Amino acid sequence: MNVATWNVNSLNVRLPQVLTWLEATQPDVLALQETKLEDHRFPAADLAALGYSAAFSGQKTYNGVALLARSPLRDVQADIPGFPDPQRRVLAATVGDTRVVCLYVPNGQAVGSEKYAYKLEWLAAVREWLRAELRVHRRLIALGDFNVAPEDRDVHNPARWAGQVLVSEAERAAFGDLLNLGLQDAFRLHVQPERVFSWWPYGRLGFPRNWGLRIDHILVSEVLAAQCEACRVETGPRQYERPSDHAPVVATFQPDLALE
Repeated sequence: MNVATWNVNSLNVRLPQVLTWLEATQPDVLALQETKLEDHRFPAADLAALGYSAAFSGQKTYNGVALLARSPLRDVQADIPGFPDPQRRVLAATVGDTRVVCLYVPNGQAVGSEKYAYKLEWLAAVREWLRAELRVHRRLIALGDFNVAPEDRDVHNPARWAGQVLVSEAERAAFGDLLNLGLQDAFRLHVQPERVFSWWPYGRLGFPRNWGLRIDHILVSEVLAAQCEACRVETGPRQYERPSDHAPVVATFQPDLALE
């Protein structure tokens, strides 16, 4: 079983790339972020032609999340319970007997800004929601663009990034609080090469120079951590013409994972 996440930075622009990648990779579940589409424009028919059902929560120009699956999506929920927020950043659904939570964490703009405070409040609300979800779902996957590089090894130049948004102490602590719920970073369950990132800036030859950050994550509950065989960043789509600035992250689980 393959479960993937990809910040596509506009599904309207990159639908052909997503369709090509789906045909080649055939993940069982794909979480998308920054779809930037209102719901009436979501390309559900194109995805259904490839065998994917879809749930989506979008808005014009900004944000937007979606879940695609080869199996039915049940108990779909948008937004964080008890956290009023007009931004479309959260979508959860049950696939088989596994709860899948797609997250597009706010960027935070700059340390000390109002958007930074919003990001930390948002992450705290997600933590409490996931705590409740884990009481009900032993099989839970929280995945998406977290906009946090958890450790210095997830940063191409830690000294240059020190103290900035995406790597600040408070953001990393908030990410650690999610792990303390009993979730595990699927990527770090396995031996990985050095300097593997999932996002690179468009300018200054960021991708060719590998000036990136690992900010896209797949977090799994303890039951699923025991079944996770591999986790990788697929950099191929970052080389497409007019690519997203993010690459997909894919986790592979043993065949008996109950996503069917």
